[in-house]
Amino acid sequence: MRLVLLCLLMLLPFGSLDAQIIPTPRSDTPAPGRFVLDDTTVLSYADELAPLAGYLLQYLPLTSGRNVSPTRRCIALSLDDTLPAEGYRLTIREERIELAGGTGGGAFYAVQSLLQLLPAEVYAGRCPLPVELDCRTIADAPAYAYRGMHLDVARTWMEGERLKRMIDLLAYHKINKLHLHLADDEGWRIEILSHPELAAIGGFRGGDSPVAPVYGKWGEKYGGYYTQAEMREIIRYAARRNIEIIPEIDLPGHSRTVARIHPEILCRYTPDTTPTGGYDTRSAWCVAREENYALLEDILDEICRLFPSELIHIGGDEVDRSQWERCPDCRALMRERRMGSTARLQDYFTNRLAEMLVRRGKRPAVWNETVADGTFTRDCAVYGWESVKACRQAAAQGYPTVVMPGQYFYFDMRQSAEEEGHNWAAIFDAGKPYGFDLSKQGFTPAEQSHVLGFEGAFWSELYVSHEPETTDYIDFMLFPRICSLAELCWHSGPKEWPAFKKRLYDSHFDRLNAMKVGYRLFPPAVSYADGRLTVQAPADEEVFCVEEPSGEEFRCTGPVYTTSPERYRFRTRRGTGRSPWVAVPAYYRTITPAVRFSSSFSGSTRAPFERLEQYRGAAWTTRTCRRGDWMLFTFEQPVRCREIHLQTGFFHLPKAILNSGTVEISYDGETFLPAGELTAGACRLHPDRPVRAIRVTSGCDGNGDPRVIIQPLRIKP
Repeated sequence: MRLVLLCLLMLLPFGSLDAQIIPTPRSDTPAPGRFVLDDTTVLSYADELAPLAGYLLQYLPLTSGRNVSPTRRCIALSLDDTLPAEGYRLTIREERIELAGGTGGGAFYAVQSLLQLLPAEVYAGRCPLPVELDCRTIADAPAYAYRGMHLDVARTWMEGERLKRMIDLLAYHKINKLHLHLADDEGWRIEILSHPELAAIGGFRGGDSPVAPVYGKWGEKYGGYYTQAEMREIIRYAARRNIEIIPEIDLPGHSRTVARIHPEILCRYTPDTTPTGGYDTRSAWCVAREENYALLEDILDEICRLFPSELIHIGGDEVDRSQWERCPDCRALMRERRMGSTARLQDYFTNRLAEMLVRRGKRPAVWNETVADGTFTRDCAVYGWESVKACRQAAAQGYPTVVMPGQYFYFDMRQSAEEEGHNWAAIFDAGKPYGFDLSKQGFTPAEQSHVLGFEGAFWSELYVSHEPETTDYIDFMLFPRICSLAELCWHSGPKEWPAFKKRLYDSHFDRLNAMKVGYRLFPPAVSYADGRLTVQAPADEEVFCVEEPSGEEFRCTGPVYTTSPERYRFRTRRGTGRSPWVAVPAYYRTITPAVRFSSSFSGSTRAPFERLEQYRGAAWTTRTCRRGDWMLFTFEQPVRCREIHLQTGFFHLPKAILNSGTVEISYDGETFLPAGELTAGACRLHPDRPVRAIRVTSGCDGNGDPRVIIQPLRIKP
């Protein structure tokens, strides 16, 4: 009988002595023996941890009971006030597993570490039992109390169930703050009962909405909003996972949605809307209108009552103060209060909002511009986004500071030069936030003492034009960068990226697979020699290839033999993860044949049309588009090429584009043939013979912007 039992135990999957937990525990001490977890294991818990017990039972099919006798073989949840608030101790003995936390949050993190010791299938709700776990004691606590992630739900709507999914993913990584950007120029996402029109109208743009589409889904009415009842449920859902939701209503700028519903909030002057086709793009609240503060009192009163968070984020970034300069009322207020600049108007406005919050027992949170001169109340939280210098400046002035400079923590930035994403702050993958070090960035000990923690950010201007009905794009942009953020927030001091990257591959990517996260694999290496394209990738990743112009994707099981390596690009897949497309340098090479540009538009002096002919940057028009507007590229000599990429708007962002339009191609300079339609302002042509001219005709009236941006042609030989 003993021999049979021994053979059975040898077949059980064993937990590794290297726990591979992310974020890495501070202390992990192995002990002799193993605990066998099976469906007879009892879950014991203190009364106050009943919700946590219910959470664990969603992942493990255990028998449960309050305060089960310690003689029973069980998993025991308890609180220990000798531990730090979010600290925990996980002890695995041969007869029981003990999970203790300094608070409910600490106990929750003990559960998260236990889940990571189990087979990855536990995250899919099908953990194979029995499982053997090596005996050990893990003692752990975070280095920073603030471990945050910012989500912009204003530009791209994320309905409640999708938000709950993101909350789960953050909780698995011990992130404890969710900063929700609920209002911006493109949408208002939270119900205000005293002013229901803000969400009922402002929650949508396009179609019959007064709010124009800017970034995507231009041909439809699009959006949504959270009712207060729905948000209360989301707040409860997050709280059960030790996540505090911090709401943001961005003020006094980024408020075009409110202004389209209540134009009376704007400054008292008539703007020139000729360039925008009659659309008022102003976005700043008038500081001098007293009735504005009554409306803001109503809004902030409901926000304060709805959200338990002590912090209420009131924005303060990127305010177009030129609107105040043109306003007679704002100028009069400046004279009355002897203000030397419009910056003082913003101080006046923000201080009044702060007073509203303080009266309601809350503290303001603001972007770093608000505290640039050091006069704003120190009883706030400052979010440093512009630069490391801005973070240091806020901390040096004594402000409690959340460090999140875009160059390291804006996860909407592209991850390599040819990938999708923004590029204005930096181009970086998961290695860069992982390696962020306060000391190496110049933070003095005094400045570090004012750092609350770190926050990643996902701004969603691009998401709305990348199939937001799926999670493919947001997952790819956030993971594994959130894994790096979690590790950074949990530990201070130096870190070794190669070792952490290996942990991702060895264990954590399997967990992300089970969580159904469409994460980004690191790109494979592609080389070309002796007529062969070769791809180097981990053995457990499948390699796929596309040959252009067909666009058909096929599986690669060996080298690709070709004399035209510029026609191929590759990516890898592993579970739910995928790498970006990669290719040899010849794929990206472009040529600049002589070309003339003409148009029904006039070119701006700031970015004239000559730039298109010189291939040296984008050109701007002096107004928005009208149906029937045209652009014509005419080559001096016919151009033979495999691809022509024609694009309006920014290369990194479909804004200031032709929302719709047709593209025609001419091989003789006289006869034009249909060649395609604009998609997100762009079109790729694959001509089969030399091209003499390309003509684009607008199919839309207005694009929510006072201009159309036109990029130089990208022509691949």
